[in-house]
Amino acid sequence: MRKGVQQIMLGTVTKNREQAVNALVRIRNAGYDGIELNRFMIHPSSLMVRALTKAAGMPTGNGGKLDWHEMISTSGLSVISLHADLGSLERETDEVIKEAKSFNTDTVVITGMYRFDYSDESSVKDLAGRLDQTGKTLKENGLHLLYHNHNVELLQVKPGVRAYDILLGETDPEYVNFEFDSYWFTDGGADAAGWMEKLGSHMKLWHINDRGSRQKGPAMTPILKADSMELGTGNMDLDRLKDIAVGNGIEAVVLESHKNWIDKDPLKSIELSAAWLNERF
Repeated sequence: MRKGVQQIMLGTVTKNREQAVNALVRIRNAGYDGIELNRFMIHPSSLMVRALTKAAGMPTGNGGKLDWHEMISTSGLSVISLHADLGSLERETDEVIKEAKSFNTDTVVITGMYRFDYSDESSVKDLAGRLDQTGKTLKENGLHLLYHNHNVELLQVKPGVRAYDILLGETDPEYVNFEFDSYWFTDGGADAAGWMEKLGSHMKLWHINDRGSRQKGPAMTPILKADSMELGTGNMDLDRLKDIAVGNGIEAVVLESHKNWIDKDPLKSIELSAAWLNERF
């Protein structure tokens, strides 16, 4: 089982080549063998993208100015997948295909739609069709397309039917499969284990994170703020999820935590989560 880290965690530790290589080597030494790249982090990004990611607590850093081919080779890591947005993939299909192959990965992941109405049934059905068409093109070029969820796919398009039901039910698994993020469905109040069982073999990659609170001592109120946590330190039943993921035949498990890192240090957080992963994979 391949174990990887999502590049979004590395924005604050990729300000220059030396720092970035050090981060990648620490990831490799912790027991991970792969990384998931984001196209907007390996190319110079717009001011808007940098502002939005920074506001979300996940700055892009200076990675767009660095040579990721050389740094990944130096570190000994491999590339599990290349994350892209659907619009760019539709407009720049040949370029994305070439880039994925240059990193020796056969997997491209769509990371969800922006300014998109996931509560509108016709829009979501249209999205399923676009994913199928894009996935067909990728397959013809030796690549696979996966769709990565957040929590917006839990919106109901009609009573008893959620956007994710449509994306799962109306895409052809020959062309489209899924990278399931159990944190975001848990965050959205859903039964992540149930959805993973429903996905079955359509689940190819697992985005893993834990969720809970760091607060110790007396609390002002009985309500604690929950956030991402290092694996095994939160409240999610990760061992149950792991058993389902393995049963589904996933190809890799990828860590992605969000800003709430221990000591505000993403690399320390990555290393702490590695202890949980290395015991189980």
